[in-house]
Amino acid sequence: MMSRSKVALCGLFAGLVAGIAMTFAMLLLARVFQIATPLVILGDRLSVFISPKPFFWIMGRVGGYNHLKQLGVGSSILGQILVGALGGIVYGMVGRKRQQRIGYRWTFLIFVALPLVVSATLLWPVLGTHYGGMPIDAARLITLLGLAISFLLFERVLVLGFDFLTSRGQEKTAASPEFSPHLGRRAFLFGTLGLLFAGGGAAIARKLFRIATFSYDGTQYKGEGVQPITPNDQFYCVTKNVVDPRVDAGLWHLEVTGLVQHPRTYRLLDFKTMEMVDQETTLMCISNGLDAGLMSNAVWRGIPMADLLQAAAPLPGAERVRLHGVDNYTDTVPFQKAMNPTTLVAFIMNGAKLPDRHGFPARAIVPGYFGEKHVKWLTRIEVTKAEAKGFYETQGWGPNFIVPTRSRIDIPYNELWIRIADATKGLPVKGVAFGGDRGISRVEFSSDDGESWDEAKIHYPGTKLTWALWSFNWEPDEADDYNLVVRATDGEGKVQEFEEGRAFTSGITGFHKIIVHIFG
Repeated sequence: MMSRSKVALCGLFAGLVAGIAMTFAMLLLARVFQIATPLVILGDRLSVFISPKPFFWIMGRVGGYNHLKQLGVGSSILGQILVGALGGIVYGMVGRKRQQRIGYRWTFLIFVALPLVVSATLLWPVLGTHYGGMPIDAARLITLLGLAISFLLFERVLVLGFDFLTSRGQEKTAASPEFSPHLGRRAFLFGTLGLLFAGGGAAIARKLFRIATFSYDGTQYKGEGVQPITPNDQFYCVTKNVVDPRVDAGLWHLEVTGLVQHPRTYRLLDFKTMEMVDQETTLMCISNGLDAGLMSNAVWRGIPMADLLQAAAPLPGAERVRLHGVDNYTDTVPFQKAMNPTTLVAFIMNGAKLPDRHGFPARAIVPGYFGEKHVKWLTRIEVTKAEAKGFYETQGWGPNFIVPTRSRIDIPYNELWIRIADATKGLPVKGVAFGGDRGISRVEFSSDDGESWDEAKIHYPGTKLTWALWSFNWEPDEADDYNLVVRATDGEGKVQEFEEGRAFTSGITGFHKIIVHIFG
């Protein structure tokens, strides 16, 4: 009989290679079939339990949201490989204690069925993820099938690998099974298999990395080049995903379910015959700073969500509408807001089909509400009762998701130094103002930190649903350090203000200020 240490070592090695093989299978399924795996959806499942303050603290410690996502995926990969190695040790030690090989029925139950049941239980809310756009219920089955394949590969590699490492083969010899050259040769061959799995996994991971969201997540739109309508490739972008969905139009469905008398399911071709409306609407992220550019404006073409809801005949008790994306993201809006004619299911952005990163083939447009409500890759509209919550609501964002009046100075830049001779000729000050779905009626500029105000020119008023672009020709008359600030008045006559009682989880308020140095 092999010593405990040799059995443990063989079990460790077999479990390690099996864990690598399982990881390879998950990466392959994700890359080829766009199937969700625990490598990604585990982070989605856990993040809702981390409230915004500690979440931002962790994000700050690791260097930003993209680094946090990379750390999460890397930790998931390393964690499951280590768990596989520990499972191998336990398998080897139990087999040694029983002094006989553990039967296939037991290894299947322990390494396939049990992990599948545990995974289904823990990950159930996010199992309906499919990055190719498969409907939620079908996606849940596909995800479970992918998990079963991965776990089965782990079990087979572990059991057969351990047997291979500990078998004496066909040799008829009295030599001890501890004989190192014999074990060493088998370990080398089995290790080569592990390297093949690791190499294949690394190659797939590199391909996934190249299409990951790291290159555009957090894209901002601000500065001298801001236009009334934001080009699609410059539109701000925030995503929770490591790899965003690339939806297959042939797979995609849009369901209207929940508290409705007539549940409906639509395919993309069904919308080709429906009458659509064009609507210019500005979107802004709830975490947009006073000086930040997580805000953009586009012309959207789509169908009023009310048309789809009315066709399904909502039942009494309908209080909220929960919107589901194919990436398991959800958010809710009041039922009456969903029934507002300006709330759209949009298919076209600035005259072109929605780009993948902005929600192809369909996304919600909910004017006046922060960007998280404008769910991308929309696949289900669920009419619910009042207590329904979405992804960020569960995490602790809110409770107020209505955009407050905001304004920003785009030029000049903060801490600009300019000679008085040049400044007296006139220094252009430009920026944007946004009042949610209330529009902008006035913009004011101050060069003395708000002690006095001058009215700025609104050269692009937009609509009630969009931002306004403003400018002011500032002519300082002496050298000094100036605190420039802007404020806006919305279409209802309410002046922009700092709301002391408003938590950052409902979007920050206040005034954008910059310093300009005029010198002789």
